[in-house]
Formats: sequence, C-alpha cells, structure tokens
Amino acid sequence: MERREFLRLLGIATAAGLPLSSFSAEDSFYDIPRFGNVHLLHFTDCHAQLLPTYFREPHVNIGIGPASGKLPHLVGEHLLKTFNFSPASRQTYAFTHLDFEAAARRYGKLGGFAHLATLVKRMKASRPGALLLDGGDTWQGSGTALWTQGQDMVEAARLLGVDVMTLHWEFTYGQERVQQVVNHDFKGQIDVIAQNIVTQDFGDPVFAPYVIKQLNGIPLAIIGQAFPYTPIANPAYLVPEWSFGIQEERLQKTVEEVRGKGVHAVVLLSHNGMDVDLKLASRVRGIDAILGGHTHDGIPTAIPVSNPGGITLVTNAGSNGKFLGVLDFEVKQGKVSDFQYRLLPVFSNLLAADPQMQALIDKVRAPFLSRLNEPLSITEGLLYRRGNFNGTFDQLILDALMQVQGSDIAFSPGFRWGTTLLPGDTLRMEHLLDQTAITYPYTTLNTLSGERIKIILEDVADNLFNPDPYLQQGGDMVRVGGLSYTLKPNEKQGSRIHNMRLNGKLLEASKSYKVAGWAPVAKEAASGTPVWEVVASWLKSQPRLSPRRASQPVIEGLGANKGLSSAF
Repeated sequence: MERREFLRLLGIATAAGLPLSSFSAEDSFYDIPRFGNVHLLHFTDCHAQLLPTYFREPHVNIGIGPASGKLPHLVGEHLLKTFNFSPASRQTYAFTHLDFEAAARRYGKLGGFAHLATLVKRMKASRPGALLLDGGDTWQGSGTALWTQGQDMVEAARLLGVDVMTLHWEFTYGQERVQQVVNHDFKGQIDVIAQNIVTQDFGDPVFAPYVIKQLNGIPLAIIGQAFPYTPIANPAYLVPEWSFGIQEERLQKTVEEVRGKGVHAVVLLSHNGMDVDLKLASRVRGIDAILGGHTHDGIPTAIPVSNPGGITLVTNAGSNGKFLGVLDFEVKQGKVSDFQYRLLPVFSNLLAADPQMQALIDKVRAPFLSRLNEPLSITEGLLYRRGNFNGTFDQLILDALMQVQGSDIAFSPGFRWGTTLLPGDTLRMEHLLDQTAITYPYTTLNTLSGERIKIILEDVADNLFNPDPYLQQGGDMVRVGGLSYTLKPNEKQGSRIHNMRLNGKLLEASKSYKVAGWAPVAKEAASGTPVWEVVASWLKSQPRLSPRRASQPVIEGLGANKGLSSAF
C-alpha cells in the first residue's frame, strides 16, 4: 500500500464507533456487505476447541514503553471506551472480561467448529473466491486432539475448507507427525507455509515459504511465518532437525521475490504474536497486511503501521474459536487501494450448527466421551486462565501441585489457552484437559535455592516485559503458588523481581525450597506423572471447590497503565 493512498487510515487504531459496534438486531449481526474484490477469512489459536466454549478475556495485559496505552494492550473499560462499545453488549462480552459471568449467562458460549463453519459458509457465499486462512495452534488444546495426535482437528480443518495454514503448537507432536499431515492429509487441499523454518544442516526450506493464489483474477501472495521461538518455548527435541527465528531479512527477500512475480497484494499469515508483528510491519516493506496470532489478542480493528515502503495493516484474531476475521481488499491498477476489516465474534446462539461439521465432531468425540465426561468436582467460583500473571484455574492447578507433591512453592506455565467455567458448573475431565493437554505434561519436584527462584522469575519477566518485541516470546508470566513477590515491569532484566516471601518470610538466597511444577522442556526431564492425573486425583477428594482468588504480584511503577483494568 502506498502511503498517500492510506494516509486517512492512520487514525483507525484509536477510532471510535467502528461498524462492528453498530450492530443492534441479532438477525443482522453478521450481515457484512461485500467490499472490494479480494477476500480473506482468518481464524487462529482455536486450540482444538471443537465445541462452543466460554473464554474470559484478560483484565491484565500490560504494555511497556512505546506499547503502553496502545493496542493490543488495552483491557476492560479502556478497550470498551476506545471502540465505543455499549456496556453489557455482545461486543463488550466478546472482547473484554467486564461482568463476565452475567454476560456469559446472557449471551452464551462462543465458537465451536460447527457454528464457525456456518459463518465461514455465509461469508464465502457473499464473497466469491474468498480464502480461509488458519494461523496455527489448531491441533493442540483438548483431550481428543492429544489422544488422536491432532487428527480430529486435521479432519475438521479439511471439512471447514481451510486453504492455507501456518504452525506453532502443531510442532509439539513432533516433526515426523507434522510432515505426515502436510504431505498426506493436507496434500492438494491445504497449503502449509512458513518462510522462517529451514533445516539445521543445509538451511533448506522445510515448508513452502509462500503460495500465490488467483482471487477473482487478481494474483495474491500469502507468506507464512510460523512461531519463531518454538525450540525455546517448547521442547527442542521434538523438532531436532529444524531451525526457526523471526528471519526478518529473509522475509524481506521473500516479499521482493513475490512482488517480482507480479502479485498485486501480499499478506503475511503470522504466528509471531501481535507486538512482534507491529515491529515487523514497521521494518519490512511491501506487505499489505499481517493476519496474526499467538498472543490471543482479539482486536476489533486493523492497525495501520508506517514503514519505508508505505503502510502495512496488522490484525490479530483472538483465540479458542471465538472470532473470524474478514479482510476485504479493493485492488485496482495492480495494487491495494482500499480495505475493510471486521473481527466477528462467533456466537453459538446466533449461528446454527452446520450439520456436516456437527456430524464430524460427534464422530471424532464418540470414542472418548466417557472419559471426557468424568465428573471431578463442582466449582463455586469462576475458573479462568488468561491474564499476564495468574488465573483462577491456574491457581487451582498450583494448589493441587503443592498439596499432592508436598512442596513449598509451585510453578505453572504461562499458557494462554484454556477454557472458562462458570460458578456452579461441573468440572469434568474434559475441562481439566483443556488446561493441560500437551505432549510433555510431566510433573516435577525440585529443590531450588532462593537465588535460583529469583533467576527463573527474572528470566520469564524479561520474556514478557522486554521493551523490544523481538525479545518477547508471547507467553504470560509463570504462575506462582505459595510465593508472593513484587514486580517492577519497567525495570531492566535482573531488577524486576523484589520482596519474594514464603509464608510472610523473605526468601533466603542460599536456602533450599521444594518447588513443584509441570511441562518441562528439557528431554532429561521427560518423565513423571502427567499433570492431569495429579490434579484429577486432588479434585476427586473434594466434591465442591470454593471460589479461588488468583495470587497476583504487587505491581509497581506502572502508573495508570491501560493494560490494567480497575474493574476487577
């Protein structure tokens, strides 16, 4: 996009009254008029949720430095005000945590592949030639996905009509399994692309870096960007022959290559995380839009980012099957001249279940229903995960680990996936697996010094709060049980964690403490009882769970940061 053609778009990121917020009648909620001549549909980070779910958006998503007060680091009332959403509306429920329990009971669950399929078909019917793009984290996140090595989601993606895909958590099934799906199940139907993955030995591309599609006679290039830090955030032994990374220079060359082939528009299908995508968009020329994922940011607008070549639009389409992004381009005289973007919440009570997809879902789930439906306890409080520091479901896991393992402290990974339960819901094995279903679920019990504990917390805090997005990896802070501490996000690495206390007493640097955890990424730690077995045994001992308050650090030095909601 040329700068002069999109100068008017520079204010979009802070605009109010977007078309999405103007929907009032339920029967017209998804009546989005066709615009332009190139149409892209996008979902990402569904984490294997075939059924409609509740998913509470975060009340804490802190932006540091230049990111402070800007998307995606607006939560709760700050996001509501920016987009002029009405309180207690469907949009406020879908995009924020505000009054979540009441809103969830009023508006119901979101997502589910049968309902998503209905919406995809509706959008394709009004947009001839539209492509459906999958941003990754599709095959992982549920019990059925784990037990079938993602095959349930592979079949669902094919039936949904996915055209192009990139990857992240898919790699945790191992490189052989990924190649099996790409070369057999998806062959001739779904293009899997990633320009930033090459072999460790000779640097050969592992996947096609891009595809070129003809949409209504217009050539469009879609470049793939898989999660750059897979061997760090996940076990490296699962992808031993592959090298990852952001690969900014290679991406620039790839953009120039496809432009040289005469395409009229270039889109990056990314799993970088939104902050990384925003920086990338400011540095790489020639990309018209980035359809992003990984950080689970449900952002109602496309953010225009200036770079030496013009303007790149950056989007992120949320998680758990809650949203479908609809990007319409007007392409004239060999270039993009205008666009419209909508991020549509997938309300299961507004969209009928697609019969074919529902039949597939019922089929793939049938062999596992008895195990999935096993009751473990009844929760008297809201159980959720998402947030920079902790969630009540994370707290439950921490409490179980400490009690069963007999530890002083517990750590749980800062995963951003995992469904939500309302007060009074029966907590079943399926819900526990929604939080824990990974291929390296091993529980651990280690003896760590106070000094080592501080180093661990400092390292994770730098991953989350380093002001350079390229040095972030997109997870949330490690969840901590039994231990309180003070966090100063604006400080430098090594100086953010203070006042660590156990039972009110300061941790001693030289003293040893018993620390429980799970999900180790080192191969030598790939043993131990799966975390869901540990937590399930603990849950069965207590038929009702009292409401939990997630343990949060004391945060200092942020002032009135819009990534912190006061409505909590």
